[in-house]
Amino acid sequence: MIRRTAAIAALGCLALAACDDPGEQRASGGGAGNRICTPFPGEGGQASAAPAGPMEGRGAVDDCLHRWSYALAASPDPADHVAQAAVAACSGALARWNQQALAPTGPGDLRPPSEAPSLLTGEDTNPVSERYNFASGRALFYVVQARAGKCPAPSMKDGEPEGRRY
Repeated sequence: MIRRTAAIAALGCLALAACDDPGEQRASGGGAGNRICTPFPGEGGQASAAPAGPMEGRGAVDDCLHRWSYALAASPDPADHVAQAAVAACSGALARWNQQALAPTGPGDLRPPSEAPSLLTGEDTNPVSERYNFASGRALFYVVQARAGKCPAPSMKDGEPEGRRY
């Protein structure tokens, strides 16, 4: 009876081990859930979607949040706290995005109203608040994505994720 139980347990372990394909892990550079990871522009053979110069606006904020969220995702803190830290690390890029959007572009420049109902909640909001909400939500998504997919963090240099300068 004991031998039979041990044999069944051994078969169960073998079956579970077969589900984990180490070849897939080596090929993808991370955990088996790596298929959900978002590659960093210009890394891992991926072509950069933007020119090598400084990025502007939403693209710079998104790239910064992506890199910092993945870099900090291994923290044992709750995901929302890690996402807040990523937003804080990207506050310069977010401020520049807001500044670009608020600067007049020329004579007759028509800006959208400063207050309007949110299309998601119906509550009064403004573009600066919506950009902050975007950044907070995007950072949380990237932290959870990195944790769920066991996604590799970006390369680090001088205490910052390598890549573009924000």
